[in-house]
Amino acid sequence: MTITYPLPLSFWDDFPGWSTEFELFWRQEQSRTAGGATIVKDIGDPLWRMTAQSRVMKPNELDYWRARLASLENGLKTFRAFPKSRCFPIAYPNGSWPTGASFSGTAQLATVNANRKAIAVGGLPSGYKASVGDFLQIGTRDLHQVMEPATAAGGGATSQFEVRPHLWPGVVAGVQVLVKQPSCIMSIVPGSVSTTADLATGRGSVSFQALEAR
Repeated sequence: MTITYPLPLSFWDDFPGWSTEFELFWRQEQSRTAGGATIVKDIGDPLWRMTAQSRVMKPNELDYWRARLASLENGLKTFRAFPKSRCFPIAYPNGSWPTGASFSGTAQLATVNANRKAIAVGGLPSGYKASVGDFLQIGTRDLHQVMEPATAAGGGATSQFEVRPHLWPGVVAGVQVLVKQPSCIMSIVPGSVSTTADLATGRGSVSFQALEAR
């Protein structure tokens, strides 16, 4: 059977470890004036950067994950991932939605502010609370983090709230928004995979870094 890319979320779901870092990688240049002021200029939209660390594994399991990571070809191939701490929104651990199982975790982008960093989300359960630190997936690949709290009114729509990064070009109201396992497409940072085993037991762990692939 042919492996298809990006590897689906099941690859990251199965990873026996944690995303120890998941943060924005700012693509900026900086300069400092003679007076001591620092000038920062964006040279591209920020990308999500991740560091992953597994638990200690037995030799057979370690070799399995060596092979899974090798299939990503040192950054040539891609996979879907999300911060392991945010499979669900902060207010709804394990998907304990206000309306129960009738909500699938899928909503819609209701409005987009002209500043491209404030949005409103519709199609949510009434009373749904978005917390600072939550993640949202807008469309098929854009991952954003909530910067200020918002609550869905009786109709299931929130007022506008800010997210980061700013919305990518071309994103318009009406596209899908995921609040359950929101993810982006990532690739291995070349040379970052480490799979060292203990000399005495053969047990070892896996660590690697990844960067959002646009």
